[in-house]
Amino acid sequence: MKTFEDLDCWKKCTALRRKLSARVKSFPSEEKYRLIDQIVRAARSVTANLAEGFGRFHYQEYAQYCRQSRGSLYELIDHLIVALDEGYISESELKDFKDEIEKCLAVLNGFINYLLNAKARNKVQEPDVEYESHTSPHPRLTDND
Repeated sequence: MKTFEDLDCWKKCTALRRKLSARVKSFPSEEKYRLIDQIVRAARSVTANLAEGFGRFHYQEYAQYCRQSRGSLYELIDHLIVALDEGYISESELKDFKDEIEKCLAVLNGFINYLLNAKARNKVQEPDVEYESHTSPHPRLTDND
């Protein structure tokens, strides 16, 4: 894997993001800075966190970014329920989006498990390092200055 774009979870979530982005274009214009914006932001957050986590050095840190992505997927479900309640999408559209989100969640949860297992297998201990301490927070100053 050379880039986050190779990740199956990123690919599935990107496809979802594109579908949502296309669908909200038909929402009423008064929702532009409300529900549309929230859906677009949550969908972008899913893939952005996967990309940002890819650049992190530690498995645990990457897993945390993936958890953020997972939270954004659940946020999308809530926004889509609001869209249904407001009459912007149908029951069948909600079901289709929820099914797609569930597939994204399944792949993402699998990736999180992979990261946590990789962390457990490659546990690295930091060497014992002694740091010089100073009585003053600034090394050039003393208590008498």
